[in-house]
Amino acid sequence: MSTIHLHQTTILTAEQYIAGLTDFGPGRVKLFGNSADEYLKVHSQSGSQADVTEGSGGIWERLHYDWSDPNHVVLTTTDSNLWGGASGHTYNFTRRADGKTDIDVTVVRDGKNLKGWLLGLVVGTVGKGVLEKAFVNSVKAIEARNSTARAARAAGGSSAG
Repeated sequence: MSTIHLHQTTILTAEQYIAGLTDFGPGRVKLFGNSADEYLKVHSQSGSQADVTEGSGGIWERLHYDWSDPNHVVLTTTDSNLWGGASGHTYNFTRRADGKTDIDVTVVRDGKNLKGWLLGLVVGTVGKGVLEKAFVNSVKAIEARNSTARAARAAGGSSAG
């Protein structure tokens, strides 16, 4: 089993990142590169929970999302072709006095078969950089999406006056 800890500071609020994290619409791959549209299936979603299958490149994972705590989001692996046991993702958000947010992510990869065990070993060692890059890219993509939305609101607001 591999446990990877990632950290990023962002201009986003926790709510803005969570909105991106829990946007299961088409084009999710633009925010999360390992969540290709052809794998994406929302089995159920209500309130602050969802049951979603996602993946890419032959690796898929069914996750139970729980974002009922605005400071703590848990994605629990319920099924996968590679991951089992304690696998999942935990996001912790810390609001800073300067208006930024610290995001700390813990990713657990517990292989349920030989391929999962071997990939978990790779992810836990040399593969950490790949996960880190994917996380940084997701933060940047959500920042860009929110920046575009702010600009559109501002343009709409200035023409109404």
